[in-house]
Amino acid sequence: MMIQKWFKVALVSVLATGFILTDKALAQFEEPVIRKVELSERSSFQQRFNDISWTGQGLYNPTTIDRIPTIELRSRLQAVFGDPTQRIQHLINNNFRPGKAIQFEYWFIIDGEMPLMILDLDGPFENGLVYVGASRYIDRMPQVKRTLNRMLMGEEGNPAEYSDYFFSPERDQWYLVQYKDGEFVRENIRRPSFN
Repeated sequence: MMIQKWFKVALVSVLATGFILTDKALAQFEEPVIRKVELSERSSFQQRFNDISWTGQGLYNPTTIDRIPTIELRSRLQAVFGDPTQRIQHLINNNFRPGKAIQFEYWFIIDGEMPLMILDLDGPFENGLVYVGASRYIDRMPQVKRTLNRMLMGEEGNPAEYSDYFFSPERDQWYLVQYKDGEFVRENIRRPSFN
């Protein structure tokens, strides 16, 4: 009896104050729309988000995709989003430094306004990926990561074939990294020529 009375008082008080969920509060529970930035759109993405303060905060909560080998995650990203926005061959002739070695980067715009980058910094040797987004959207990042996890681990994320290059500065070694004929391959190679 007392609980029902308390609930009624609380409900009347909420209604009386005119409390309503804002669009921002509702957005935390809606499925975000994730659009990959294509290779040809890199420059406009960089100009649009030039003044962004990047952070990984809000993306640290572990999910299944943080425990899967990066070499497999790359094939799942290929299945869901196609080719990466940027690979090492797109950086090699642009003042490339070994410390900037990546295998791939996927850039996204979430809900038409929020930038997100998924980076592979350790090539095919580690698990998981690095996620960075705009600091002003920290509250939305956990939902975005949950959505990515669902997409990559669901049926649409079944591994797809791909082929990338990776340079390991620690090993001073180039690698051909692939998922081909149902097998993940990491092969030592000489420096490829990127023409």
